[in-house]
Amino acid sequence: MVLINDNSSVLKIDDPLPHFRLPAVDGMKVDTQTIKDPVLVVIFTCNHCPYAQAYEDRILKMAEHFDPEGVQVILVNSNDPANYPEDSFAEMEKRYKTKGYPCPYCLDESQEVAKSFGALCTPHCFAFDRHRKLRYKGRVDNNWEHPDLATEKNLWDAIDALVENRDPPVSEANAIGCSIKWRE
Repeated sequence: MVLINDNSSVLKIDDPLPHFRLPAVDGMKVDTQTIKDPVLVVIFTCNHCPYAQAYEDRILKMAEHFDPEGVQVILVNSNDPANYPEDSFAEMEKRYKTKGYPCPYCLDESQEVAKSFGALCTPHCFAFDRHRKLRYKGRVDNNWEHPDLATEKNLWDAIDALVENRDPPVSEANAIGCSIKWRE
């Protein structure tokens, strides 16, 4: 496990959303050009990473909470399943069903989507406004181990601001997690 505590330099704040079309574990295809919700949040995550696992319930709670307010959360797994079988499509399907995900969980098999975003780790979050401009990138919050001790809820606050058509209070906060497992 390689710990990342950094942020992407590929997408800058106010850059447009990179288009993608990916298979989701529910049998659908997720296409960013057809999403009508005013706010779009893309989170790179996976099954096996302890950071992703620690943040999973918080992310699912956010997705459920903000769904009625016009926020679409998309989870994307870009890890190489050949070397990390727990991140295979079949294992993603199992986790999706077991946890009752309220949002799509997609496989980025080519890893091109992660590269277009500059995703570094799991989880790595990107929030876009109604004009599909990047308004926040980075971490979920500042305490991956103890949710109750988080004093900066960066992603939640960013989504809340975007729902209200305001600027997020913080536009960047270093993502922290396991490095994305790139194909060799």
